[in-house]
This record gives sequence, structure tokens and C-alpha cells, in this order.
Amino acid sequence: MYNAMLRKGYDDTPEDAVESMVAVHNFLNEGAWAEIEGWEARFSKGLGYGWQACSRGEEGFQEMPQWKGDRPRLMRFMGRPGDLTPKARMTEVLGKVWPSKFAGEPPFDRHDWYVQRTTPGGQTREIRYVIDYYSGPPEPTGEPVFYLDVRPAVDGPTAASERILRWGGDVWHRASGAKARENAS
Repeated sequence: MYNAMLRKGYDDTPEDAVESMVAVHNFLNEGAWAEIEGWEARFSKGLGYGWQACSRGEEGFQEMPQWKGDRPRLMRFMGRPGDLTPKARMTEVLGKVWPSKFAGEPPFDRHDWYVQRTTPGGQTREIRYVIDYYSGPPEPTGEPVFYLDVRPAVDGPTAASERILRWGGDVWHRASGAKARENAS
């Protein structure tokens, strides 16, 4: 990892810090993979199942049965630290227009992960996920804080639908009072 950082121009990192950086790197990769598995659990069975899963909200999805078929497989990935995703660019522009609402640092890294999805019919498709890596203010203990924004790349109408269903389903679940109805029953 140290040599890769030197190749990328990060020459101000002490060599003895690499071990903790590898631990953080692995932790972030595991978090990104867990997010991708969440997307795949919702949508690898099709948009109909995806809506059924998403309309229960993020919390309600956890109560649904999870994997029945093949789990996704990481085929390859590409680090793109110099390229902002369209969402990150838009957030950056909004931060200039409404700094009180959208202020913040741009992501410090971006990856594109290519995942093999197996459909219920047994066909496989390659799905590209984009991951924006953000750093937040440190914990009171001094530990660093990181946020991941993991989502399918909008490479076509299906990926756009998946993003809309996941966001819209959770909003619908909360806005429609589903939680209150569930608690009443």
C-alpha cells in the first residue's frame, strides 16, 4: 500500500502509519461490500421484489428473508480519486449556492466496483456501483470518521429505477405512517 501511495503522489505519509491505514482501508471496503449486498438483496430478484422490499422502509427490509440464490461477486474495481461522481459534483455546486445546507468537503476518494448479479432465471449481469468516500469530523476520542455513499451507477433505466425505489420506498414508508400502523397492530 505504501508503494501505491507513493505512485499516486502521496509522499507525506510516514511508513509506520501504513499498518493502521490498511486496517481502515479494509474496514471501509467491508462496509462498501455490505452496502452492495444490501442493494443486491433487494434488486437481484427483480424490480417487483425490490419495490416490495423497499416499501417496508430500511428497517422493515431487515425482517424480510434474505438470500435465496447466488450472492453477488466482485468482478473488478477501479479507483478514481480524481473523478467526482455526478452526485458529488451536484452536492458541491449546491454547497456554493446553499452553504448552510450543503456545505462540506467533497469525497476524498471514489471507486467503481463491478459486481456480477445472478437473476432468478440464472442469468448473470454486470452491475457497476459507485462509491464516494467522505471523511467526517473525528470522534471525541480522536478516531477518524468516514462515510460511504454506495449506489448503483445510473448506467440505464433499471439502475435509475433501483435508486428511485430504494429512496422513495423508505420515504413512502415513513411519510405514510406505516410505523404507527405497525405499532398499533
